Amino acid sequence: MIASSLFAFFFFIASCFSEKAPYTSFAKNATFAPPTEFFDYIVIGGGTAGCALAATLSAGAKVLLLERGGLPYGNPNITSINGFARTLADTSPDSASQLFVSSDGVFNHRARVLGGGSCLNAGFYTRASKAYVNNAGWDEALVDESYEWVERKVAFKPPMLAWQSAVRDGLLEAGVSPYNGFTYEHLYGTKVGGTIFDENGYRHTAADLLEYADPTKITVYLYATVHKIFFQKDEPPKAYAVFYKDSAGNRHIAYLNDGPKSEIILSAGALGSPQLLMLSGIGSAQHLKAHKIPVVMNQAMVGQGMSDNPMNAVFIPSPHPVEVSLIQVVGITKFDSYIEAASGSLELAWMHRMVSEFERLANQSSRHFVGGGNLSFADSAAARKSINTFLGGGASVQAGIILEKVAGPYSTGNLELRSKDPSENPKVTFNYFKDPRDLQRCVEGIEIIAKVIESKPFSKFRYPLAHARALIDAMLTLPLNLRPKHVSATFSLKQFCIDTVMTIWHYHGGCQVNRVVDKDYKVIGVKALRVVDGSTFINSPGTNPQATVMMLGRYVGRKILDDRAPLG
Repeated sequence: MIASSLFAFFFFIASCFSEKAPYTSFAKNATFAPPTEFFDYIVIGGGTAGCALAATLSAGAKVLLLERGGLPYGNPNITSINGFARTLADTSPDSASQLFVSSDGVFNHRARVLGGGSCLNAGFYTRASKAYVNNAGWDEALVDESYEWVERKVAFKPPMLAWQSAVRDGLLEAGVSPYNGFTYEHLYGTKVGGTIFDENGYRHTAADLLEYADPTKITVYLYATVHKIFFQKDEPPKAYAVFYKDSAGNRHIAYLNDGPKSEIILSAGALGSPQLLMLSGIGSAQHLKAHKIPVVMNQAMVGQGMSDNPMNAVFIPSPHPVEVSLIQVVGITKFDSYIEAASGSLELAWMHRMVSEFERLANQSSRHFVGGGNLSFADSAAARKSINTFLGGGASVQAGIILEKVAGPYSTGNLELRSKDPSENPKVTFNYFKDPRDLQRCVEGIEIIAKVIESKPFSKFRYPLAHARALIDAMLTLPLNLRPKHVSATFSLKQFCIDTVMTIWHYHGGCQVNRVVDKDYKVIGVKALRVVDGSTFINSPGTNPQATVMMLGRYVGRKILDDRAPLG
């Protein structure tokens, strides 16, 4: 099976649960109920930020961490680099990745597992730029210390074998310079970044950061789905409890200890955090009333500013064997497009199964996106023919992908509830390429990819007649998304970007700083409630955000404890 991000258009991941974790958890389908419990902090969401945050807070307070999914341990599809693509093929209700289709017609996913997106992604580890840190108003010394705290558990130097080395050298020949070597820092030019896969190809996730936690002060409940945050009718309203259900449907309430420093902290991600604020009565009053949700506070900015960094890619069959590799090299351009690559072996039968799954999902989801329509048998047949052409009639092919990600982005959309069920995906629109500056960045990024493909260092991995333009055009025949295709995309890179856009899962926004939360991540207009995750971002940090999201959990946790210290 493939173990690369070759097919960012098929992402569905396996469910997982094991008894390996060194902390308390609900077993799946648990039927017992814990006694009434009180905590100094209740963290909702054991994801990339939530695990770091909860572990940090446990050093000085009693903490409850509620995670709607299971453990990442014991499932090789999550823990092994060789299982990466297999995890993307699971659409079961209990999978660790929950599929959603934005109204833009692009497939996407939200994590449903302890460790969050760090259990699902391609593993690249790189810090935000110094300018990003300064613009955020963060304490630079504490930011560096927090990154280092994360890196001691989960960051490694990648092996850099033939394919990745050829991409690196091709980027340099294409003018993405200078070469900055191996570094976690965000620097213009070409560099080798970190990875959360160790030398044995084992994935280390944000869940590993719970090893830092004080086991006497932290409680972790798995398969615990939060439905609502309760507020006292003070002025302003004050959060005091969380209502959640276990996997058997049993109802539970966890309470905050009575004290001025106790807080509920949302770390449920860029979809989950704005969704739970709305379900709890914080959002546009008109929208909440339409769903018969009592309004705690009219806050129209909840769910606004949703962005997803567009990704476009080129698939490259190789005449020579390639290593299994995920993202290791990045070209950071001056025009703010990031070039990355992955490689592996792709099986024909697996791709055909994916087309069938794509057809099923497309026809299920078509009513939810703009311009939706059913995928026809002819469309599926064309996709299968294209796959056969790529594979040259063989059972498998050695191949790679080079992708570009638009920084920022400038384009934004919004999120709205579909129902009061927290397990149902909200409606989300990202408005890919609505701002022409994003589209121009994509075009320039694709032009760099073409130069890399045609470069001398990369020539070993390209068939002699497979020129860049032909490979770019071939992407138009693959079932990448649910958007309409245009003939003009064969000669217009702008139209190519629009027609073949995919996600790189770096979506963010919905609870942004100075709009929904203040600079300390406290929800504006209420007490004892914060949001700490990627939903607070205006722009995505660095080339890949996971390092900064983990850092943010540690950083805010330290700030909270420092503020708490005088009270003991």
